[in-house]
Amino acid sequence: MATLILPGEWIKNWEKSGKHEFVQLCKELTEKRDHGSEIRDIQAALYELCWQVVQGNLKLDLVASVLGDMMELRDDMPSVLADVFSILDLETGALEDKTKRDHYTQLAGACLFFIPEAILKERLDPETLESLGLIKQAHQFNQKIVKIKTKLFYKQQKFNLLREENEGYAKLITELGQDLSGNITSHLVLESIKSLIGCFNLDPNRVLDIILEVYESRSDQDEFFLSLIKSYMCEPLTLCHILGFKFKFYQEPNEETPKSLYHIAAALLHHNLIELEDLYVHLMPLDAIIIEEHKRDISEAKQIARKLIMVVLPSEKSEDKEKEKEKEEEKNEKPPDNQKLGLLEALLRIGDWHHAQSIMDQMPSFYATSHKAIALALCQLVHLTVEPLYRRAGVPKGARGCVMLPLRNKRAPQPAENFEDLRRDTFSMLCYLGPHLSHDPILFAKIVRLGKAFMKEYQSDSRPDDTLLSCFLSIADQVLLPSLSLMECNACMSEELWGLFKLFPYQHRYRLYGQWKNETYSSHPLLVKVKAQTVERAKYIMKRLTKENVKQSGRQIGKLSHSNPTILFDYMLSQIQWYDNLIVPVVDSLKYLTSLNYDVLAYCIIEALANPEKEKMKHDDTTISSWLQSLASLCGAVFRKYPIELAGLLQYVTNQLKAGKSFDLLILKEVVQKMAGIEITDEMTSEQLEAMTGGEQLKAEGGYFGQIRNTKKSSQRLKDALLDHELALPLCLLMAQQRNGVVFLEGGEKHLKLVGHLYDQCHDTLVQFGGFLASNLSTEDYIKRVPSIDILCNQFHTPHDAAFFLSRPMYAHQILSKYDELKKAEKGNRQQQKVHKYVAACEQVMTPVHEAVVSLHPARVWDDLRPQFYATFWSLTMYDLAVPHAAYEREVNKLKAQIKAIEENPEIPLNKKKKEKERCTALQEKLQEEEKKQLEHVQRVLHRLKLEKDNWLLAKSTKNETITKFLQLCLFPRCIFSSIDAVYCARFVELVHQQKTPNFCTLLCYDRVFSAIIYTVASCTENESHRYGRFLCCMLETVTRWHSDRTIYEKECVNYPGFLTIFRATGFDGGNKADQLDYENFRHVVHKWHYMLTKASVHCLETGDYTHIRNILIVLTKILPCYPKVLNLGQALECRVHKICLEEKDKRPDLYALAMGYSGRLKSQKVHMVPENEFHHKEQPARSATPANQQNGPGSTGKPATSTNKTEEGMSEDGDRGKDKSQGTTKPVNKANSAAAKVTTSNGNSALNSTKAVKERDDKEKSGKEKKDKKEKTPGSTPETKAENRREKQRDDRAGKEERAAREGKEKTPKADREKAKAEDKSSKDDKAKAGNGEPMEPTRERDAIKESKSKEKVAGSLKSPVPRSESAESERDHKRRKLDTHSSPSHSSLCPFLLYLPERSLPLHIPTALKITKENCRKCRHDIWKSQPNPWELECIPWTSA
Repeated sequence: MATLILPGEWIKNWEKSGKHEFVQLCKELTEKRDHGSEIRDIQAALYELCWQVVQGNLKLDLVASVLGDMMELRDDMPSVLADVFSILDLETGALEDKTKRDHYTQLAGACLFFIPEAILKERLDPETLESLGLIKQAHQFNQKIVKIKTKLFYKQQKFNLLREENEGYAKLITELGQDLSGNITSHLVLESIKSLIGCFNLDPNRVLDIILEVYESRSDQDEFFLSLIKSYMCEPLTLCHILGFKFKFYQEPNEETPKSLYHIAAALLHHNLIELEDLYVHLMPLDAIIIEEHKRDISEAKQIARKLIMVVLPSEKSEDKEKEKEKEEEKNEKPPDNQKLGLLEALLRIGDWHHAQSIMDQMPSFYATSHKAIALALCQLVHLTVEPLYRRAGVPKGARGCVMLPLRNKRAPQPAENFEDLRRDTFSMLCYLGPHLSHDPILFAKIVRLGKAFMKEYQSDSRPDDTLLSCFLSIADQVLLPSLSLMECNACMSEELWGLFKLFPYQHRYRLYGQWKNETYSSHPLLVKVKAQTVERAKYIMKRLTKENVKQSGRQIGKLSHSNPTILFDYMLSQIQWYDNLIVPVVDSLKYLTSLNYDVLAYCIIEALANPEKEKMKHDDTTISSWLQSLASLCGAVFRKYPIELAGLLQYVTNQLKAGKSFDLLILKEVVQKMAGIEITDEMTSEQLEAMTGGEQLKAEGGYFGQIRNTKKSSQRLKDALLDHELALPLCLLMAQQRNGVVFLEGGEKHLKLVGHLYDQCHDTLVQFGGFLASNLSTEDYIKRVPSIDILCNQFHTPHDAAFFLSRPMYAHQILSKYDELKKAEKGNRQQQKVHKYVAACEQVMTPVHEAVVSLHPARVWDDLRPQFYATFWSLTMYDLAVPHAAYEREVNKLKAQIKAIEENPEIPLNKKKKEKERCTALQEKLQEEEKKQLEHVQRVLHRLKLEKDNWLLAKSTKNETITKFLQLCLFPRCIFSSIDAVYCARFVELVHQQKTPNFCTLLCYDRVFSAIIYTVASCTENESHRYGRFLCCMLETVTRWHSDRTIYEKECVNYPGFLTIFRATGFDGGNKADQLDYENFRHVVHKWHYMLTKASVHCLETGDYTHIRNILIVLTKILPCYPKVLNLGQALECRVHKICLEEKDKRPDLYALAMGYSGRLKSQKVHMVPENEFHHKEQPARSATPANQQNGPGSTGKPATSTNKTEEGMSEDGDRGKDKSQGTTKPVNKANSAAAKVTTSNGNSALNSTKAVKERDDKEKSGKEKKDKKEKTPGSTPETKAENRREKQRDDRAGKEERAAREGKEKTPKADREKAKAEDKSSKDDKAKAGNGEPMEPTRERDAIKESKSKEKVAGSLKSPVPRSESAESERDHKRRKLDTHSSPSHSSLCPFLLYLPERSLPLHIPTALKITKENCRKCRHDIWKSQPNPWELECIPWTSA
């Protein structure tokens, strides 16, 4: 009360100013109008004033006069003052100080004149009233009060029971039950009720109860009774109590609350006659019991699900049945109704969404709607809400439907007129409905159709509303998909839903499927059970699925998938990952799925692929897991056969590549192979390879192992998916970059075998995918998407081989388009005119390319090659160089045979015969037309090349450098790109030779290819080995053809600049016979090449390294048709391969299988091998300038050149005899050694293994005449070769010193190797002993002479093979005793230049790992070099002729 405190100055100066100030304050408080707060303020002011009197601070008479004046301010002021006295009465009565009590009593007595006595008697205590003299005795007053109260409250004056006043209640019931159709209103009836109550003393509460009873029986008269109750209304709480009493009556077991009672309660709530909070407490069961029941339902559902999944024993089954019987018996005792749910249903029926929502909020999610009656009531309300909008936007054409009448209730939710109105109530209703929309499929379809109508508006709107889109996505997630799960195999609903879902981007769809699969099924007991039942049914079907019952099982799978596709597919995919033999029947059984199910299947596959718990490698870390391979195969088969959207899968592969993961490229490979019919394999037969060089039709008919037909639609779908989502170029670029990423980013932690496999997979998929784009994209689409070559390489960092692979179809398209334009512009049918137009078109298209490629390599590269030659090499294909007439003829003959077989088969119906014959005839005509078209194209291309060839190669640098750049930048990168490219590279070299291209040395090119295969083989992956072997095979085919017949050789090689043996600075003069290599010397050279191949192969087989052995066996298998042709070389190979078979049988099964396969095929080729003297002409050994112990075998690096000097011959005989006497000692080499020609070494540089000491001694001993002879006979005497020899000499000096330092000062020969070497000279043993002790030693003349005699090298320009010593020159015993020379470790000078040939990505991984080379710092050039470990190259000495 004391919220207002009077200032102390007022009390002190009360008479002067305080009284005036107090009166003024009271007046202000009286005038204030603040909803009753002014009364509290006045009471507080009066209380403070009176309290000052009680305290004795103010005189009684002064305050009494002021209070008397206050009475005029308000009419109720006496009552206000009486309230203040009542409070003071209580406070002073509790005080011990009697003085203050006396002051209070005196003040109250002084105020008796202006406060009515009756008011004080109501408010003050009887003792106070007695002291004031208002009553005589307090005790008597209290007794009187008790009597009055008893009379008021406990003496019945009104009749409550019907039997007490049956006439009155009978008249009341008659009045309420009369016909209300006339002019009778609630007001008239109310007046009659009042009269009856007054006349018969009826209890008003009982009357209200009777009114509710009658309303309950006449619930259709809502308007009348509600207005009557509203008019009759006493307190709302009383009405709640009466209703609560009615509800309590039905809360006994086996009692059922009538719906009419729910209805009147809902109506009263809806019209706000009662409050929900007041009524809710009277309803049963309690909220805690409801929550407990919900939890029990969930646990029971999970238990049921667990039982369905678990394997149950028979004994456990019987126990479970007994428990279930007990539960059923308990359920027979019916529990009381859930009155809250009954009221909720009634509220929904009349459209009171606000109160219904409040009740549902008190319960667990979806508990209320899990009861079918409530779900249907809510569905009906949603029907009415969406009806106008559905009629306007959702009804499909041709559908009539039944019009629904709106509710008469004006307070019900407003119907939606547009999509924005749905946010008001409809979306929230649907969310409360949740999965139980399944009870009303018609409403389900309506909501889906509204969603479709909205999405069409959304997509066409320039400023779409993302909020509404989010709402529809939420409805799809929380309502539509869970409801579909509870529907029983309704395929129509599934298709209807797909009509909406297909308008969403796949990202939204997949998010919805993820929620559906991983979260929705755990949100409700019913869904938990459904999931378990689906899994159980899926197990049943999958156990019985075979190829024979695909149709029946497929129908069962279809039925199951309509409602719960995610659960079904998840289980099916898990089975496929374990058992890959299920793929074919599963794919065939999926034909009964709906469109939505196919889309869900795509999501499930992607989710299975991206499963983080699955390892994508097997435990040995060398191969890809079988589950991933199975899923990839399934992807290819499913996406080809069924119309499933590919965007998600392609984007997944793209994202994986972007993240640096290449495992999933297996999926893309399978999809492209199955959908487009493009197969990538390195195991193609020669016939298939030949067919692949033709047109598209020939490729499809004869280029693949399985003829994949009907790929037109599937390849179109794949193309559309790539173009629509702009994934074609990103995938190509990512794959091209990922090839190097496999090695550098992924390779460090993975096994070398796995790295090679991943690299091959990445590369093969790139080739396959690029081939698909080239054959399926239109010219405009391809050119629009693929940037120029310089942008590809410099901006996107695409490797050059991949960049040209992607650009090549674009160049071909552009040239053909330009050619067609020129033909239309100038009409001329002559072939010559057409060719000129084609050349002009090529110039226009390729000139920008020539300019663009300049930026790809340093400027010094273009000193050796012209950009035009470089671009021509990379832009052409086998289709441009040759027509595979044999392949065309073979396929045409096959079709003719098919037609004949069809005609002769009587079982085929006539109409089918006709169709098949028409198909075969049409194919035949297409092939013939394609062959003709290719023939014209090849003629145009060859004419173009003939015109261009003079400008291809410059004469600025040596031919050796030119060939180096050609091998490094063109031949080697492309020959391992694909099988077709391998053939192309070999054919291109032959074409360049046939075109008589200036400054191109064919001999040198072939020599460099065949003489240096160790490093290239070691740096290849498995698939690259196949291609490299095919390339070598094609090169050998050409060489073998030239070697086979003098006529062919003279026709195709003689007088060609490529077979010049003397390089002149002015180029090819074409007239000097002495400059040409004759046929016999060419045969010697071919033998030398075969010998070099044998030597390299033996070395690789002896290393023991997995990569070496695997790759060389693959290469040898590929070149088997052309090599080995010499018997002794074949025997040496056979011996080594047999050894591999024995060693690897139990260690590395894959190597053993390769070796056994090659060994068997090698033995079958033995009949075609010839002795060495038949392979090339061999003269007497006396003519040789080489020591007699040097036999042509894999131990040496070359063969000695022919000598025509008699003196040299004599000296040679002396050397032979000396060598025959003792292999342990060697005489100093005489002058004849200086005349021996040198052979090209393995890296292509001349005489790299000769030492400086020998050369200096030879120069001193030579006479002027001998120098003159050498100038005349040695082609290296030109200024060009002199400069080259000087450079090579300096390089050789460094090489010799480093080699000796490495072999003598740092290495110690292993004991095992010393035991293998059966013949070593004494000086060598002494030197090795010194080297073992770490003592430095100077190279002696004798040691250098031995090295010089062993090197037997030939000048790079001449390439003339020596005439080898015949077998009769020495005894057969000595001949059998000869051993293979050891192969020394490559020095820095011999290894570093060759590494330039290799693709850059292969150096850091393949070379050091495969060849066991470590990285050190070179003292000469001060750069990091790859240097060999001590003695990994030692070969076991095997007698050549006694194999």
